Amino acid sequence: MLRTPSGGTGSSGTAGAAGRLLSIGAVLNVLREEFPEVTISKIRFLEAEGLVEPQRTPSGYRKFSTADVERLGQVLRMQRDHYLPLKVIREQLDDPARGGRGGIPVPAQPGGGADFAVEEAVDRAPVRIGREELLAVVGVADTELAEWESYGLVAAHPDGGFDADSVAVARLVADLGRFGLEPRHLRAVKAAADREAGLVEQVVAPLRRHRNPQTRAHAEATARELAGLSVRLHAALVRRALHVRER
Repeated sequence: MLRTPSGGTGSSGTAGAAGRLLSIGAVLNVLREEFPEVTISKIRFLEAEGLVEPQRTPSGYRKFSTADVERLGQVLRMQRDHYLPLKVIREQLDDPARGGRGGIPVPAQPGGGADFAVEEAVDRAPVRIGREELLAVVGVADTELAEWESYGLVAAHPDGGFDADSVAVARLVADLGRFGLEPRHLRAVKAAADREAGLVEQVVAPLRRHRNPQTRAHAEATARELAGLSVRLHAALVRRALHVRER
């Protein structure tokens, strides 16, 4: 049962815990009561893996609902107690016939301008995982990853970390490899993706240069929408070319 900041349940008519949104730092404090080893990087990684989808402010800050916090607690509990892989956890949580959600008490949003500013700054940091973690997640050897990098399919950031998109690309390259498609076969796919990205950039570049922060935020939302449409169009064209029906 979730608690309001005063310690009661959220079932009263007043603004309870269920109506509040928490920063990632506040979520970390909540989860550490049961999971002392959890970190902000872990929370961001679980988001990148699709286990939780927090809301975003116009400036891009994550804001978690009590349902998000409960879901994170359930994920961490299933990892700790049952050693389940994230794919299985996601499937179980997304299946209404299987899942139940364990409640975690949510305290009041921490006060103090300095602490809150630090939390927000950390929240804006991009999701990164290290090379060894990427190899473990994808299940490949370093030589394979190095080959993917040589073809430009996967690229580390200057700090040596890999973001969520790099993880997704690595997994897809690995899956395609099981069908005999090697990195050299995927150069055409990479080139097509670069051309599509160039088209999107032409649309959003003027918005990104605008002085108004809301317009710049709109540019990012537009880029995400155009990227999604581009992916859907690409998939539809491939299916049509192969005469394959979507199931």
